[in-house]
Amino acid sequence: MAKDTRWYFNMVTGEPEQGPKSPIEQRMGPYKSREDAIDAWKIFQDRETLWKEQDRRWNLDWDRPRKV
Repeated sequence: MAKDTRWYFNMVTGEPEQGPKSPIEQRMGPYKSREDAIDAWKIFQDRETLWKEQDRRWNLDWDRPRKV
């Protein structure tokens, strides 16, 4: 079997790694390059920030009385 040389991002260490070295629940990927793995983590963090803000706004709006 060929060695997996694709890149992964370890969410625990915050580092990219070549090949699946860490447990699957700790990594994202695979990616074609080291840079893609790093970018994927940045994209994830940006989206998570956006989702948290959307949830906060939705929860604020949920408690407001509705006009009929």
